[in-house]
Amino acid sequence: MHFAIGEELRRVRLSRKLSLRNVASAVGVSASLLSQVETGKTQPSVSTLYALVNHLGVSLDGLMKGMSQSDGKTTDESGYEDGHHGIVQRRSENPIIEMENGVVWERLADGGRDDADPLMVTYEPGSSSSVEGKMMRHDALEYGLIIEGTLTLRIENDVHEIYPGDSFSFDANRLHMFENNSAKPARGIWFVIGSKHGENLDLSNLGPAKTATPSLPAKSAVDVLNAMGDAKTRKLTGQSS
Repeated sequence: MHFAIGEELRRVRLSRKLSLRNVASAVGVSASLLSQVETGKTQPSVSTLYALVNHLGVSLDGLMKGMSQSDGKTTDESGYEDGHHGIVQRRSENPIIEMENGVVWERLADGGRDDADPLMVTYEPGSSSSVEGKMMRHDALEYGLIIEGTLTLRIENDVHEIYPGDSFSFDANRLHMFENNSAKPARGIWFVIGSKHGENLDLSNLGPAKTATPSLPAKSAVDVLNAMGDAKTRKLTGQSS
């Protein structure tokens, strides 16, 4: 089931009483481009979508759930139409987002939880997460497994070629970009674990990279894990914090 991402972005923007021009300026796109996205005349890139949902203060998961609640379909208490209470989600029920430049996201079953965004992601030949060729960053951890094709992952100055059966994980606060430079589609399963509570609602560390070096949040998930490891080491060695 194709998900009208533009229609839902517009609904959320209007509910926040934000003007189209102000939102466009905040995320670094033209007002005409945002208007075309909202009316379904064009699709956002991955980097633009992350910037938009962050500025509007809603997660991708929340955006999709909002659409499912407003489309007039009957659902059970878990929000699933088939009555399986989140255990089984049929392929035909996967919400599909078609991005600009041949990137497709299919939202997988989440059991009614919002701990992570489970996605089946397809990159068509020549596609990338940023049409402008700019790296992006967002407040999340990304985990993935490539099922078919070859995908290039750029993280800051490092370049990684990922083949079928290869997996990856990284802190998405680091500048990164996905590209398919091959002649065949690349497909994989992603789990994006990010902030669901809106602690970081500014665009300083999200969306397309700006010329100036963006400031990062005081603590990312990786920072917290490292701090916990340091505390454990101090405890074992008898050092005080």
